[in-house]
Formats: sequence, C-alpha cells, structure tokens
Amino acid sequence: MKSTKGLLIVSLSLWVFTSCIITAPNNTNNSSSSEGREVSARLAYKIEGPENAVKYVERYKRIAIEESIRVKIPASIKLAQGILESGYGSSELAKKANNHFGIKCGGSWTGKTHQRKGSCFRVFKSGDDAYIEHSKFLTGNSRYDGLFKLKTTDYKGWAHGLKKAGYATSTTYPQKLIELIERYKLHNYDK
Repeated sequence: MKSTKGLLIVSLSLWVFTSCIITAPNNTNNSSSSEGREVSARLAYKIEGPENAVKYVERYKRIAIEESIRVKIPASIKLAQGILESGYGSSELAKKANNHFGIKCGGSWTGKTHQRKGSCFRVFKSGDDAYIEHSKFLTGNSRYDGLFKLKTTDYKGWAHGLKKAGYATSTTYPQKLIELIERYKLHNYDK
C-alpha cells in the first residue's frame, strides 16, 4: 500500500510538473527582441570624421543606445557629452578614472575617487560603467526631471536643458554639444 501511495504521489507530481512545462506561456519577452532590433538598426549608422572621433563613437555607441532605450536620454547627447567631457576618451579623467562625463563625487558617492585640481571625481570600472552611471546621475537628480519630458530625438532641447539644470558652467555648453551632434550626425543614433 505504501509503495502504491508513493508511486501515485510521484506520478501525480511528475504529471503536474510536466503539465506546467507544457502549458506555461512562452516567456520570451517581445519587448526585448524589439529592443534588440532597435539597437541593431541604430548601430548601423557609421560616423565619418577624424580617427579619434570614429574610434570613440564606435566604442561607445552601443552602450549609449542601450541606455537611451532604457532611461530615455538621447544617445546623441550621451555621446556628445562623452566626447566633450573626455576629449574623445583621451583626458586624464577618462584614462585614470574611466570618468567620461566629469561627474564629481558628491555627498552620496561611496566608490573610488580621483582628485584633480582640488576637485573629487568618481572613478568607474570601465567606460561602459561611466555611461550607465551617467544615466543614474541624471535620473537620480530631481534638477534634471524636466529633461525627461522632452523627446529622445530633441537633442537641442536636451543640450539647453542640461545647461539650464546646472550640468555645466560653460555658457556655450549647449552649442558645443549641438555642434558635435551635427558634425558627426550623432542624432542618427536617436531614431
């Protein structure tokens, strides 16, 4: 009797288990595959320009596009800021701290730091991490909330909005970003 009862429980458990597998809905995320197609389509654009610009954009365009889709910051803005703030990845801060955006330590930063000209800057593990942290920096500070009301194709609005929100002190910061975006046609990564 015990072996029959045990066999019945095992059989019933196996039936329930296999039924769940067979009848479980397909968990493939259609948005992930559509995001993958969107990333691939945007990646197809190849910039033209000096070697340092081409190398920089080719290296960081994927993470800029992925972050654009994830948090709604234009990829063109991320790339232009990265180019401007890091000197195409050749600045001391980019080389020694992987900081492509000039993000300072701030009161809440608990990671590694890099001191430069009396200022404390965040250190990132990689350039890709800098792009991700740039997203966190903008989405995590309420002073940038107004930017997220803009379309991801409105790079001019974003450039002026960054200045207005206090990202940079340079009065020509928006024009510099816009000039880089238009020179290299980085807006092609926003569509």
